[in-house]
Amino acid sequence: MVEIERKYLVHSDAFKSDTSSKQRIVQGFLNSVPERTVRVRIKGDRGYLTIKGKSNDSGTTRYEWEEVIALSDAKDLLNLCEEGIVEKIRYEAPFGNHIFEIDEFLGLNKGLVIAEVELKSEEETFIKPDWLGREVTGEVKYYNSQLSKNPYKNWKK
Repeated sequence: MVEIERKYLVHSDAFKSDTSSKQRIVQGFLNSVPERTVRVRIKGDRGYLTIKGKSNDSGTTRYEWEEVIALSDAKDLLNLCEEGIVEKIRYEAPFGNHIFEIDEFLGLNKGLVIAEVELKSEEETFIKPDWLGREVTGEVKYYNSQLSKNPYKNWKK
Protein backbone atom coordinates (compact mmCIF):
# COMPACT_ATOMS: atom_id res chain seq x y z
CA MET A 1 0.00 0.00 0.00
CA VAL A 2 1.20 3.52 -0.72
CA GLU A 3 1.03 6.09 2.05
CA ILE A 4 0.69 9.76 1.10
CA GLU A 5 0.95 12.19 3.99
CA ARG A 6 2.11 15.65 4.96
CA LYS A 7 3.64 16.59 8.32
CA TYR A 8 3.47 19.84 10.25
CA LEU A 9 4.74 21.19 13.52
CA VAL A 10 1.99 22.10 15.97
CA HIS A 11 2.44 25.48 17.63
CA SER A 12 -0.20 25.33 20.38
CA ASP A 13 -2.25 22.82 22.34
CA ALA A 14 -5.50 24.22 20.89
CA PHE A 15 -5.77 20.97 18.90
CA LYS A 16 -6.78 19.16 22.09
CA SER A 17 -10.24 20.74 22.01
CA ASP A 18 -10.71 19.32 18.47
CA THR A 19 -9.70 15.73 19.26
CA SER A 20 -11.99 12.74 19.08
CA SER A 21 -9.59 10.20 20.60
CA LYS A 22 -6.16 9.71 22.12
CA GLN A 23 -3.93 6.69 22.69
CA ARG A 24 -0.48 6.06 24.11
CA ILE A 25 2.02 4.62 21.61
CA VAL A 26 5.35 2.93 22.32
CA GLN A 27 7.45 1.97 19.34
CA GLY A 28 10.89 0.79 18.38
CA PHE A 29 12.74 0.00 15.18
CA LEU A 30 14.18 -3.35 14.19
CA ASN A 31 15.71 -1.65 11.14
CA SER A 32 15.97 2.07 10.44
CA VAL A 33 18.05 2.49 7.30
CA PRO A 34 16.73 5.07 4.79
CA GLU A 35 15.74 2.42 2.23
CA ARG A 36 13.38 0.70 4.69
CA THR A 37 12.28 0.85 8.27
CA VAL A 38 10.80 -2.01 10.23
CA ARG A 39 8.81 -0.76 13.19
CA VAL A 40 7.25 -2.54 16.17
CA ARG A 41 4.47 -0.59 17.83
CA ILE A 42 2.15 -0.98 20.78
CA LYS A 43 -0.87 1.27 20.42
CA GLY A 44 -3.28 0.95 23.29
CA ASP A 45 -3.68 -2.79 23.80
CA ARG A 46 -2.70 -3.89 20.26
CA GLY A 47 0.61 -4.74 18.64
CA TYR A 48 1.67 -3.80 15.10
CA LEU A 49 4.52 -4.62 12.76
CA THR A 50 5.11 -2.05 10.02
CA ILE A 51 7.51 -1.90 7.10
CA LYS A 52 8.01 1.41 5.32
CA GLY A 53 9.98 2.01 2.15
CA LYS A 54 12.06 5.02 1.22
CA SER A 55 10.15 8.28 0.70
CA ASN A 56 9.95 9.93 -2.70
CA ASP A 57 11.86 13.19 -3.30
CA SER A 58 9.13 15.38 -1.78
CA GLY A 59 8.85 13.15 1.28
CA THR A 60 5.08 12.78 0.89
CA THR A 61 4.80 9.27 -0.53
CA ARG A 62 6.22 5.89 0.38
CA TYR A 63 5.30 2.24 0.54
CA GLU A 64 3.82 1.07 3.85
CA TRP A 65 2.82 -2.42 4.96
CA GLU A 66 1.29 -2.94 8.40
CA GLU A 67 -0.16 -5.93 10.22
CA VAL A 68 -1.68 -6.39 13.64
CA ILE A 69 0.37 -8.79 15.76
CA ALA A 70 -0.20 -10.25 19.21
CA LEU A 71 0.50 -7.79 22.02
CA SER A 72 2.85 -10.33 23.63
CA ASP A 73 4.82 -10.60 20.36
CA ALA A 74 5.07 -6.81 20.09
CA LYS A 75 6.39 -6.61 23.66
CA ASP A 76 8.98 -9.31 22.91
CA LEU A 77 10.03 -7.65 19.65
CA LEU A 78 10.51 -4.28 21.39
CA ASN A 79 13.33 -5.95 23.32
CA LEU A 80 15.10 -6.68 20.00
CA CYS A 81 14.81 -3.14 18.66
CA GLU A 82 17.63 -0.71 18.03
CA GLU A 83 18.39 1.64 20.90
CA GLY A 84 15.92 4.49 21.32
CA ILE A 85 12.30 3.66 22.02
CA VAL A 86 9.84 6.41 21.01
CA GLU A 87 6.88 7.16 23.25
CA LYS A 88 4.01 9.51 22.45
CA ILE A 89 0.36 10.27 22.86
CA ARG A 90 -1.53 10.24 19.56
CA TYR A 91 -4.60 12.41 19.23
CA GLU A 92 -7.02 12.25 16.31
CA ALA A 93 -8.67 15.49 15.28
CA PRO A 94 -11.27 15.56 12.50
CA PHE A 95 -11.02 18.80 10.56
CA GLY A 96 -12.76 19.49 7.26
CA ASN A 97 -12.80 16.25 5.27
CA HIS A 98 -9.65 14.88 6.91
CA ILE A 99 -8.46 13.44 10.19
CA PHE A 100 -5.25 14.88 11.57
CA GLU A 101 -3.11 12.60 13.73
CA ILE A 102 -1.23 14.68 16.27
CA ASP A 103 1.69 13.12 18.12
CA GLU A 104 2.70 14.69 21.42
CA PHE A 105 6.07 13.11 22.13
CA LEU A 106 7.19 12.01 25.58
CA GLY A 107 10.52 11.12 27.19
CA LEU A 108 13.59 12.30 25.29
CA ASN A 109 11.36 13.85 22.59
CA LYS A 110 9.16 15.80 25.04
CA GLY A 111 8.25 19.23 23.71
CA LEU A 112 7.88 18.08 20.10
CA VAL A 113 4.35 17.95 18.68
CA ILE A 114 3.79 16.91 15.05
CA ALA A 115 0.56 16.61 13.05
CA GLU A 116 0.14 14.36 10.02
CA VAL A 117 -2.64 14.26 7.49
CA GLU A 118 -3.09 11.36 5.07
CA LEU A 119 -4.10 12.23 1.52
CA LYS A 120 -5.44 10.39 -1.51
CA SER A 121 -2.94 12.12 -3.83
CA GLU A 122 0.03 14.45 -3.48
CA GLU A 123 -2.02 17.24 -5.06
CA GLU A 124 -5.02 16.88 -2.76
CA THR A 125 -5.94 20.07 -0.94
CA PHE A 126 -7.22 20.29 2.62
CA ILE A 127 -8.30 22.84 5.18
CA LYS A 128 -5.55 23.66 7.67
CA PRO A 129 -6.50 24.19 11.31
CA ASP A 130 -5.19 27.30 13.08
CA TRP A 131 -2.95 25.23 15.37
CA LEU A 132 -0.99 23.84 12.42
CA GLY A 133 2.49 25.32 12.10
CA ARG A 134 5.37 25.01 9.65
CA GLU A 135 5.35 22.08 7.23
CA VAL A 136 8.14 19.55 7.85
CA THR A 137 7.17 16.94 5.25
CA GLY A 138 10.31 15.26 3.98
CA GLU A 139 12.56 16.65 6.74
CA VAL A 140 14.21 13.42 7.83
CA LYS A 141 15.01 14.57 11.38
CA TYR A 142 11.24 14.50 12.11
CA TYR A 143 10.84 10.85 11.13
CA ASN A 144 10.16 8.68 14.16
CA SER A 145 13.03 6.40 13.15
CA GLN A 146 15.38 9.39 13.41
CA LEU A 147 13.84 10.66 16.65
CA SER A 148 14.80 7.29 18.15
CA LYS A 149 18.46 7.98 17.26
CA ASN A 150 18.64 11.74 17.71
CA PRO A 151 15.91 12.77 20.16
CA TYR A 152 14.45 16.26 20.24
CA LYS A 153 16.10 17.04 23.60
CA ASN A 154 19.51 16.87 21.85
CA TRP A 155 18.61 19.40 19.15
CA LYS A 156 19.97 22.92 19.40
CA LYS A 157 17.00 25.22 19.80
